[in-house]
Amino acid sequence: MTGKILVSLDLGEPEDARQLLKTAEELASLRKDELHIVTVVPTYSMPIVGSYFGPGEEEKVLERALSALKAFLSENATLENVKGHIAHGSIYSEIMKVADKLDCDLIVIGAHRPGLSDYLLGPNAARVVRHANQSVYVVRH
Repeated sequence: MTGKILVSLDLGEPEDARQLLKTAEELASLRKDELHIVTVVPTYSMPIVGSYFGPGEEEKVLERALSALKAFLSENATLENVKGHIAHGSIYSEIMKVADKLDCDLIVIGAHRPGLSDYLLGPNAARVVRHANQSVYVVRH
């Protein structure tokens, strides 16, 4: 029986994303799993943030993110049938929603070495680890 792995990539950090994708592909190959990649575009819901963008700008950003994800996967994915997804909202929340929706059994997420602010604020990776319904594999950069 094959499972499903969800990998969250930050395309703004291409070297980290490549490393994370490589690790996830190795896991998927070992486990004979489907591999799903998600990139989360944060929402502009705060009025102070949203006021800087014109009508329809979020849709354009989502389209650009999808194009960037497709390009990244075509250049870097070595497995066939890697599926890309774009989510929009709170990063950690959207990762968990996508994992639940796709019925994934493993989430692969990257995390930078923790600094003092990470211990106080809790990064997205820590929130996913604490609250996801799936097992979470954290790759340190």
